[in-house]
Amino acid sequence: MDITGPQVVLGTMDFGTRVAPDRAFAVLDSFVAGGGVWLDTANCYSFWNDPGGVGGASEQVIGAWLRARPGVRDTVRIATKVRHNPLVPHAPQSAEGLSARAVHSGVEESLSRLGVDHVDLLWAHAEDRGVPLEETVGAFGELAAKGVAARVGAANHAAWRVERGRSLARERGVTPWTALQLRHSLVQPRPLTPLAEGGHRLLTAEDLDLARSEGLAVWSYSSLMWGSYVRADKPLPSTYDRPGTARVLTVLDDIAGELSATRNHVVLAWLMRQGIDPIVGASRVEQVEEALAAHRVRLDDGHMARFAAAR
Repeated sequence: MDITGPQVVLGTMDFGTRVAPDRAFAVLDSFVAGGGVWLDTANCYSFWNDPGGVGGASEQVIGAWLRARPGVRDTVRIATKVRHNPLVPHAPQSAEGLSARAVHSGVEESLSRLGVDHVDLLWAHAEDRGVPLEETVGAFGELAAKGVAARVGAANHAAWRVERGRSLARERGVTPWTALQLRHSLVQPRPLTPLAEGGHRLLTAEDLDLARSEGLAVWSYSSLMWGSYVRADKPLPSTYDRPGTARVLTVLDDIAGELSATRNHVVLAWLMRQGIDPIVGASRVEQVEEALAAHRVRLDDGHMARFAAAR
């Protein structure tokens, strides 16, 4: 499949913990065979599920897969993140943060686990307001200048912090953040309701405005709501219990039927139609195949207007 424009990104958070290496290899092989390009991981994945209490398992599995598949590095792009890996096992409060030392050390360890000399996109996984933004921006800029990170981006950052960081990067003459990663999906929680998942930050209209005005890439996570669109045993969280949710799901079913597509296909197509690259965490080959098939689903202006009216 020749994929151009926004595309599905393979989320690998559970590789090496909840997803065994052999199954992860099959998922990765299927993703590449289907034309997928981007892999998304983080140095902290998944310390909460790892008996050792620290991250690195996902990167280690990807590294082993790259070694077992000579030449595949030329066909995939790797994105990883620094910020949340515990320095003390089982103690998330000991997270490395975004000091220059932590950023450089975190990336060095990630490259070692991945077995590569650079990553294609390096994310600041979340804000660290205990460190001057100038220091963090400078560290990311240095890594970009060295070629260790082809691009740099900010995940779970407020829009004003992203733009402030970009301004500081310009002042320092270093590479600025050019990508945003935030939580987003077709259904939306009740306004002003805290999310149960600590550290998650929702994509806002302000984020999209910033991205479109500055030409920034936008990636979304929790794009398929952990299977809630298609699995009765995984209902949407209670924070999504609002009138708009029922209306949106009705429109979703109508459009999926009209296009002979699944709910997941349409949700992913809705995101990509807006220029957003959705991250899909997959643990089985059939999940990868379904996600990549969303590239063939075409939503027109009428479909988008119906969703907008329902929300």
